[in-house]
Amino acid sequence: MKRKINFIVLLSILIVIVVFSCTKKNTNKAGNDSIIEGKIDILVDETLTPIIEDQVQVFENKYKAKITILPQSEKEAILSLAQDKAKVIVLTRKFNAAENKIFKKKNIVPKATIFGTDAIAFIKRKTSDTLISLTDVLDFMKGKQNGIKGLVFDNLNSSTASFLVKMAGLNSIPDAGVFSFKTNDEVIKYVSKNEGMIGVVGINWITQPSFKMQDILKSVSVLSVKNSTNEFIYPSQDNIASKKYPLARDLYIINCQGYEGLGMGFSSFIAGEIGQRIILKSGLVPIRVPGRNIIIRNKIEKKSN
Repeated sequence: MKRKINFIVLLSILIVIVVFSCTKKNTNKAGNDSIIEGKIDILVDETLTPIIEDQVQVFENKYKAKITILPQSEKEAILSLAQDKAKVIVLTRKFNAAENKIFKKKNIVPKATIFGTDAIAFIKRKTSDTLISLTDVLDFMKGKQNGIKGLVFDNLNSSTASFLVKMAGLNSIPDAGVFSFKTNDEVIKYVSKNEGMIGVVGINWITQPSFKMQDILKSVSVLSVKNSTNEFIYPSQDNIASKKYPLARDLYIINCQGYEGLGMGFSSFIAGEIGQRIILKSGLVPIRVPGRNIIIRNKIEKKSN
């Protein structure tokens, strides 16, 4: 009888341990969100803020979800993700090998979803000369003097800066002739008042300006860029889509939640029909062309008077 009681007690303890372990495991694995409900913070490359704000607004209106956008420079956003300040990030590139190692140590497999294409635009104070050579820009970054007075970035840690640094074959952005602010709007304002300065911004800030920036944008010119075939290409939607424009870049939302949560739902939404329509309307390029419903009538009914 005593053995039987001891066995029951032992069995009860084992059941409690198993239940507790499973509960703890589920708590670590999943949060209080589902794919269409709950709350989540999303880190966003600051150059892509306008298009993600549009996506979030529509998503929140459609579902019981609250998404908080955390705009940061590219380097700052990736660092914040590594520090677990958020589990989802929107970037203009995939993670590199070093970044993937960080998440591998955390036993996290980042899921990257490509959802569109944007571009880096060169701007300057309103002028009739709207042409610029990409080679001249890269040479200027290497320290060669030419007609460029200075380059103005939103942030030296931004994706626009790292993109051009990589194209120039440099390890870091040069000190001479390079200026930076905190946002793309500040770059546009500065360039609109300073002749000879070349602003480097995400095209989304040109195609989707805030109300307060619309008049300021009338004071700047978006430049056509000379590519490798000696053509001057304007960053239009068609030229970005065809990759004729040399500063086009793909856009990714990367989910590190590790479970089927709001990050997965929002990623699917952006890459889906509604999200792709929002991108198309914004002036950027969707990864796939949204479908259109065409109604075909077999006969036309005449209206009676």
